[in-house]
Amino acid sequence: MSVWQQQNQLELDFGELGTSRRNPSSETFIALRLAESPTGEVRLMESICERQNMHRAMRQVRRNGGAPGIDGMTVEQLPGYLREHWWKIKADLLAGRYRPLPVRRKELDKPDGGVRLLGIPTVLDRLIQQATAQVLTAIWESTFSEYSFGFRPGRSPHEAIRQCKRYVESGDRYVVELDLEKFFDRVNHDRLMSRLATRVHDKRVLKLIRRFLTCGVLIGGLQSPTVEGTPQGGPLSPLLSNIVLDELDQELEKRGLHFVRYADDGVLFVKSKRAGERVMRSVTRFVTRRLKLRVNETKSGVTHPGWSKYLGFSFTSTVGDTRIRIHSKSMKRFEERVRELTARERGRSIGQVIAELNGYLRGWWGYFALSETRSWLPSVNGWIIRRLRAYLWKQWKLPRTRVRELMRRGVSRYRAVQVGNTRKGAWRLSKNGFVKMAWPNRYFTQTLGLVLLG
Repeated sequence: MSVWQQQNQLELDFGELGTSRRNPSSETFIALRLAESPTGEVRLMESICERQNMHRAMRQVRRNGGAPGIDGMTVEQLPGYLREHWWKIKADLLAGRYRPLPVRRKELDKPDGGVRLLGIPTVLDRLIQQATAQVLTAIWESTFSEYSFGFRPGRSPHEAIRQCKRYVESGDRYVVELDLEKFFDRVNHDRLMSRLATRVHDKRVLKLIRRFLTCGVLIGGLQSPTVEGTPQGGPLSPLLSNIVLDELDQELEKRGLHFVRYADDGVLFVKSKRAGERVMRSVTRFVTRRLKLRVNETKSGVTHPGWSKYLGFSFTSTVGDTRIRIHSKSMKRFEERVRELTARERGRSIGQVIAELNGYLRGWWGYFALSETRSWLPSVNGWIIRRLRAYLWKQWKLPRTRVRELMRRGVSRYRAVQVGNTRKGAWRLSKNGFVKMAWPNRYFTQTLGLVLLG
């Protein structure tokens, strides 16, 4: 085949990425199908560049969206760029010449203090990382621990919490909380690469992964090298973290310990406090000496299931009855966010406020609906409506406006003048009977479309 024919074929590989046409077999693509040629030559990079695999990776990158990397290219611009340049990109990948660009650094505040460092790769690098992750997942997934739930197909945080509940129901009265300090920033590259090499024998793939790990970070226009860690933000990092921590999972299973792990967040369940302290010491030694990682001692320890916070949840436990509940810190963050969205100084229309609030409430309840204790729901829903009443009252700044609007909503003139001219604050008036008459609960739920919890 001539160079011109090869280029046309490679362009054709990505010529339909912008369309909705889908090959039914692409979802069940098995990466190992092309892992070796009949002569035994390793061809894993060919599996990564295989058309179905790349189409599947493109769909996932477009679903994920996200900000551009340092080159400024958006997800929407990627298909057009590939139609023009894919032949060269694929040739570089197959020859082991592809070099990713440095990631863009972004800092996110953690809810409990501190900063989480994200590395945002270019959209092209995200595509290649996703394609690589899909192939490596096919190789590693079947051997991961049954008690590892993070970033794995068909698994979720809810399954992790249900497994925790089963441990508590079986009589485990103490929880060992294990927090790995800045895990994603401190993964040892040499240990990770040696672990990958036990199953990945295509040196081009190993070289590509090493380059992704060491591509550097762009901070304030200056490039800094990365000598350790797998920066959060790329599609490959979650899988690499599971490969690193699979060694810990195997050790815990070998010891016969009850544990649950979601990414770098793990808990162990034991019968007594003494056993928990012993397990804490031995596991810390293993993490430090074998994995070359650090355990954050201030966030790790032995506690009761009812006090422990894992993935936002906790447990209530009585004789013969264990229930999943939302941890108090999660509820506190929820209330803080609702206060931000309904702050009376925002200067937005009530329709805009409710639209933003609905988006947050749907997402929050979609996750925390796993809770089995719901007696608090009516009071929280009532509190949200009170904040919206106070927001509306604050918008009517002049007493005469308040009197007129109350009368328009069925309040008598006498009571409207009395309430409208009061010096009481908006929050106090939000539970006033005549203000509630003007804005009953159904006004927010039926007229304005407020979505309540539950």
